Parts: sequence; C-alpha cells; structure tokens
Amino acid sequence: MATTKHTSKRASKGTSKPTSQTEGETPAQPEVDPDQQPATLDDCRRCPLWANATQGVPGAGPRRAPIMMLGEQPGDKEDLQGLPFVGPAGALLDDALVEAGVGRKDVYVTNAVKHFKWTPRAKRRMHKTPAQREVDACRYWLDQELESVGAQVIVALGATALKAVLEDPKSRLQDAIGKVIEHGDRLVVATYHPSFALRAPDPETRHRAYAAIVAALQDAKKLAQRRK
Repeated sequence: MATTKHTSKRASKGTSKPTSQTEGETPAQPEVDPDQQPATLDDCRRCPLWANATQGVPGAGPRRAPIMMLGEQPGDKEDLQGLPFVGPAGALLDDALVEAGVGRKDVYVTNAVKHFKWTPRAKRRMHKTPAQREVDACRYWLDQELESVGAQVIVALGATALKAVLEDPKSRLQDAIGKVIEHGDRLVVATYHPSFALRAPDPETRHRAYAAIVAALQDAKKLAQRRK
C-alpha cells in the first residue's frame, strides 16, 4: 500500500436552489439555513434535502471505534428504517466485512449526507447523487462524528465519501484506490461503494469491485491494529 499525504481543499458554500416537488427532491423553497447549528438531525435545515426525506439517518456503531466506514447517503430502506446500510448494499458490505475478518459491531458506519436524495420512477424512489453543496452542508455532522468516534482509519466507500472526508471536491476515486492517504491525523482508504458492486453491468466488474472492497477493509484492519 502506497501512502500519500493530502491537504484539504474544502469548497466554499454555495446558495441552495429550490427544486420542484415533481422531481422528487424538495418542495419549492423549503426552509434552509446553511449557517444553522442544529442539535438533532430532525431539526436540521442546513440544506433542502430534509424536506423530502422520511427522516435523517445518523451513523451507527460503538461510541469509540478504530475504523469508520463512510458511504454517500441513505438509500430507500435506510430512509424508512432510520439506520445506515440496512438495504442490499448493506448486505453486501456485511459479506465483505466477514470475508475481511472485520466485525461490523467493531466499526462505525455512517454516510457523508444524512438525508435521502431521490427522484421518482413509477412507484419507486430512485437514488440521486447529492450535490456538492449538500455534502458541504452535512460536513457539520461528519465533523461531530469524526471527533466523537475517534476513528484512526476511515474507509471511504465511493467518490462522494472520498470527497467528503478529504474536504476536496476534486478528489478522484480511481486515483485513490489501492493507496493509504494521510489526512490530518487520520488515514483514509478508498474503495468502491457496495452499490457499485451490486449494479455494475457485468459479472467481471462486479467481482472486481467486491474484491476491492474486501481488500480495502483488510488494509483498514491492519492499519488500525498498527495504530493501537
């Protein structure tokens, strides 16, 4: 594993643009306060995504954990249950953790964005990638989790998670896979999001993505053990 150092390039805050309810995102002009410091996710109005989500989805795991796994955002099942990684991607992640020899009860699991962003398709709510301004708004919650959990190793699951943890919207997932990135006093290991391993167009790509997730978790375990 190659180790590289990374310097934050956090993007400046942008203004939120209201979108149409028919697009499945938010009602026109929802209440938004980008400078708000809410006490709970239910009270959060830092970006418009709260308006069309069932609830905010916080992280889950031990109060202190050596490894944090960071995904992009809750999916449909996570939005309904209020827990991270409980849908199909979570099941695949559970399999990868077992194969890597990492107990899920020993890691903290969360997402860069805490509300489900979706667009309607027939009767289904389909995932829609969060905008950078929404990732930036949710950094308020990620900073609190990083501080309270005290994880020394962060596994970034996908491009959005990598950009969020490095505070760099120009970060490229393909450039980071297979490397250990020093970011402040933490180590970041990047890999594919489990949903990519589920939905890749061919079996070979799905197998390669799953193997990369397992390898990243194995690397994270070794790095965490060295930092004890």
